[in-house]
Amino acid sequence: MEGKIFLGGGGADYAEKQGLSLKYANRHGLVAGATGTGKTVTLQILAEGFSEAGVPVFLSDVKGDLSGLAAAGRADFKLHQPFMDRAKTIGFEDFGYRAFPVTFWDLFGEQGHPVRTTVAEMGPLLLARLMELSEAQEGILNIAFRLADEQGLPLLDLKDLQALLVWVGENRTDLALRYGNISVNSIGAIQRRLLVLENQGANKLFGEPALALEDLMCTAPDGRGQINILAADKLMGAPRLYATFLLWLLSELFETLPEVGDPDKPRLVFFFDEAHLLFDGAPKALVDKVEQVARLIRSKGVGVFFVTQNPDDIPEDILGQLGNRVQHALRAFTARDKKALRMAAETYRPNPRFSTEEAIREVGVGEAVTSMLMKKGVPGVVERTLIRPPSSQLGPLDDTARASVLATSPVTGKYDTLLDRRSAYEILRDRAANAAQEAEQIEAQEEEQSVAQREFSAARRYSGSRVSRSTSRSMRIRADDSFGEAMGKMVMKELTGTTGRKIVRGILGGLFKGR
Repeated sequence: MEGKIFLGGGGADYAEKQGLSLKYANRHGLVAGATGTGKTVTLQILAEGFSEAGVPVFLSDVKGDLSGLAAAGRADFKLHQPFMDRAKTIGFEDFGYRAFPVTFWDLFGEQGHPVRTTVAEMGPLLLARLMELSEAQEGILNIAFRLADEQGLPLLDLKDLQALLVWVGENRTDLALRYGNISVNSIGAIQRRLLVLENQGANKLFGEPALALEDLMCTAPDGRGQINILAADKLMGAPRLYATFLLWLLSELFETLPEVGDPDKPRLVFFFDEAHLLFDGAPKALVDKVEQVARLIRSKGVGVFFVTQNPDDIPEDILGQLGNRVQHALRAFTARDKKALRMAAETYRPNPRFSTEEAIREVGVGEAVTSMLMKKGVPGVVERTLIRPPSSQLGPLDDTARASVLATSPVTGKYDTLLDRRSAYEILRDRAANAAQEAEQIEAQEEEQSVAQREFSAARRYSGSRVSRSTSRSMRIRADDSFGEAMGKMVMKELTGTTGRKIVRGILGGLFKGR
């Protein structure tokens, strides 16, 4: 099994070794099956295999069982003898118990190191999805993010976004000339959704220090890949927050990592458990984004495995990109279940020894129908496979052991203390305080002015003299001039004008003409 992860035994007597090729592990995969059929154990042995190959892994622990990866299995465990018998059946000669390098993470900071990102890094598209905003509300959120960029307002946590939305509402009349109508009702709706998120604990997700991706892609001193486990048992109480966070993390990997082509093994393998939560009620724009990431991220050296109960939960365009498949039993109790079972069977390359549809319906716990990519990425023939037993502890880790793992973690102390540096909230608060202070100063100055000065400032008194225009033909008559003097002046003015000169010339001309 050189260059492969050993999954179990196939064939008539389960003696044919089945494995996942590391070279094609970045072409994504699917782990599916009904509840209680063994998906969690399959996820555990895949994580072990990738870690042994030096590949870091990120997975979410929905039920708490995967924390056992940090401890070795024990001979006094109730399933020890069945595990040994299964290892012998499938030819797993070097089977033994051992622990794996694990880093625990938790959005709430209770069962692992805190995981944070900033509001700006999450972006308006994912935030709108997280808050279930309408198209108009999403438009206002985009305006807020644009203004934050233009005015140098860092959006780090929820209070930054809340303060920015208040500022947008106060200045909506001016902003509407550039960005279009901004409704107070829409801003209020967004604020209410932010309050709901805060009550769900999302305020602990947003802030600094933000998660550094390189901390997810490190290896242990012995060369094994670090297994990053996100505690998701409490997080599943807010399923949209869970799905949005994992999609953000996947998008960050896609946007940050450089192109590596087709490496001999992945740089990171990402397991998306309860994958149906990502697509339930998702708008087409979001599904298109997931499809784009899934299609292109393999060239960044990242493999993505979707874990769900039914392949029908995954959109067809994305399902078609999942080349490595482990299908546990599906139960067909309804007409819809039968149709989903038939469609799932049709996606496999058939094996002449058995009916794929019947095999998917009949495989027992710990057994699966598998199909892995072969040379040149060609899908392998479907096979009934008895999954190998895990080397790590089957079941959750106790609190004492978890605390010990946290204390020796490579990121201990890096994310534990929340930072609250100057950002949009503080900048807008200071702007408002400065504006209020200036208004108080102006009001105080007006109080100190005399009554006459205040009336002058208010334009209620005017004491200056009016200056006549040089081209004006009107005359001002002083009050102390008599009527006769005034008439005389008017006559003299007329006589000195053009009309007056014509009259004088006419009179003088008539006199001289008579002589």
